[in-house]
Amino acid sequence: MLKDITLGQYLPGNTLVHRLDPRAKILLTALYIAMVFCVKSPVWYVLPLGYLVLASRTAGLRFRQMLKSVKPLRFLLILTFALNLFFSAGTTVWLQWGVLRITREGFFTALHFSMRLVFLVVGTSVLTLTTSPVSLSDGIEMLLKPLKVIRFPAHELAMMMTIALRFIPTLIEETDKIMKAQMARGADFESGNLLRRVKAMVPLLVPLFVSAFRHAGDLAMAMEARCYHGGEGRTRLRVLRFTPADGYALALTLGFLALVIAGGVLLP
Repeated sequence: MLKDITLGQYLPGNTLVHRLDPRAKILLTALYIAMVFCVKSPVWYVLPLGYLVLASRTAGLRFRQMLKSVKPLRFLLILTFALNLFFSAGTTVWLQWGVLRITREGFFTALHFSMRLVFLVVGTSVLTLTTSPVSLSDGIEMLLKPLKVIRFPAHELAMMMTIALRFIPTLIEETDKIMKAQMARGADFESGNLLRRVKAMVPLLVPLFVSAFRHAGDLAMAMEARCYHGGEGRTRLRVLRFTPADGYALALTLGFLALVIAGGVLLP
């Protein structure tokens, strides 16, 4: 399961999506999230699906590879679907068993919210898979730069978010190594009831926390040794510039968003 977590991973490439300005890709992701939240019916998810297929093909990503990001959330998906299925209000009853009942409205509500979660996770993974942590940090900082007027720490926030994303694959790799070492010593993480599984995680969490603090200390020392003191007076090797391709991508995404909004208004 650890290998299926794609959050924070970056796949180098030279595709059109990889070459887009990171600020544009962040804005595209925000517009895509708005698009998903504007969908009023499960039928209209065909538009976000088409947008995702187009983005993945342009970025050279396999759609199956992007779906891996959903696998670690399968329990949350099942819980979301079950809660909405059994406890959503509805008038057309399909099945009733005691206090639990399945209605037509509840089924479509459960399907709607489950699909929304899947589309959000898969869509946002395109951003991290096609944008390096350094570029992502620069893009976030430049977008938040106007907030410096009110003394908002744009550079510090961007740096923290980038470091967090950067260390997710590292911590996943550390977790995998510790888990294999503990299993070689007789640890069992899969059998038994829920309480037993939670107790079995203690030998895994303690070394993981120690490793995380060690990585944090090493990073702090490395930054200090290089005289790092924030973004003041910092220069960049690669200056961010918008290109016509960024404008075309934003226009296309706005077009998809307009279609979703129009579909929700005209054909609810």
